[in-house]
Amino acid sequence: MTTDMYSTVLPNGLTVEASTAESARAYELDRAHVFHSWSAQAEITPMVISASEGSYVWDGNGARILDFSSQLVNTNIGHQHPKVVAAIAAQAAKLCTVAPQYVNAARSEAARLIADRTPGDLNKIFFTNGGADAIEHAVRMARLHTGRYKVLTRYRSYHGGTDTAINMTGDPRRWSNDYGNSGTVHFFGPFLYRSVFHSTTEQEETERALAHLEQLIQLEGPTSFAAIVLESIPGTAGIMVPPPGYMAGVREICNRYGIVMIADEVMSGFGRTGKWFAINHFDVVPDLLTFAKGVNSGYVPLGGVAISSTVATTFDHRPYPGGLTYSGHPLATAAAVATINAMTEEKIVENAAAIGETVIGPGLRALADAHPSVGEVRGSGVFWAVELVKNRTSKEPLAPYGSSSAAMNDVIAACKSLGLLPFANFNRIHVVPPCTVTADEARAGLAILDEAFAVADTFVS
Repeated sequence: MTTDMYSTVLPNGLTVEASTAESARAYELDRAHVFHSWSAQAEITPMVISASEGSYVWDGNGARILDFSSQLVNTNIGHQHPKVVAAIAAQAAKLCTVAPQYVNAARSEAARLIADRTPGDLNKIFFTNGGADAIEHAVRMARLHTGRYKVLTRYRSYHGGTDTAINMTGDPRRWSNDYGNSGTVHFFGPFLYRSVFHSTTEQEETERALAHLEQLIQLEGPTSFAAIVLESIPGTAGIMVPPPGYMAGVREICNRYGIVMIADEVMSGFGRTGKWFAINHFDVVPDLLTFAKGVNSGYVPLGGVAISSTVATTFDHRPYPGGLTYSGHPLATAAAVATINAMTEEKIVENAAAIGETVIGPGLRALADAHPSVGEVRGSGVFWAVELVKNRTSKEPLAPYGSSSAAMNDVIAACKSLGLLPFANFNRIHVVPPCTVTADEARAGLAILDEAFAVADTFVS
């Protein structure tokens, strides 16, 4: 054994053997041949991950790091859950792949389990490869169902990286891809902390945001809109929990104008907010619901659209003009079956709710009291955002909208040096550990954030 070899004993008892030389080789090949998403290729130094388990990952040097990002907010069931890993192996042994026109047991059962947990009559499931194409197909369904074209989405949103989805997105990643020809009209959603409506209460924010949305529809032409697409709780854009009455108000507007309501649950679904779907917090049933990420914690790529009976009947005798080679892929749907069953049996959704209510929420509010750089904390379950600011009165962000800053880079570096993998976006740190996170793990992460926010405090004016 060479001197650069190391062994890592995971909490599940497995031993992972690796070497710094192997990690160096992986990094060398990555930089030579891998083209990374959303990145200037010559300016990044990606971390090598050699192993993972539960709430932790191990880097290329064997250092254990608490994953407070759930990667891209998708490992809801944690890393390497043994029941899901076993289900993938068992499925691979009997049927690795099959064309989507054939019935396979994994897909059928996954569809049943998802339909059992979606609200209302969203009982038909169309499987995709991920969240962006789920959005693409949901919009296509809405357009065909209504015979209309335009789509409404909010600023401060993210819906995916494919053509329609990126044009629907309401954050700066859209800008270089937007040619104004996608049929998307953006509007302002409720966000009391940075209200564009000059609201001082949640009730005012709800009323003014709904009035703004309806006025926009009237000015753009009520009969021109196929769909309103909303993240039930916006994720990457800032985890802005809608105020009471807002989602119900959107549902009423959709009913009045014959517009399909699409709930984007790609990030917020499958336990992330302490309920199976974030829309359940608002007692609202959309016409279509998109999902991905947490449906099988990203173990094998999978997404989909849950379809109401009203929309589904449009295609009873009219072919739906869309499909994917890997729709309902057996390995992916077997992983989904195992994930959903494990989440149910182990009460993982309930754990996410309890950790948010008893540990993360109170812990973040205590950090807000202790650190002048914390402007606001908000969230639900294991889905929280911390606004870092230079000045609480002016709410000047620690990094400008659409960018980063030296200050935020220092905060992120402090997290990593202390053994925490954060999710950062612009001036925010998102606290989004797996839904399986324990109270002790959550407290350990909050303790690291306490030290990192002390770094942010040095930039406060």
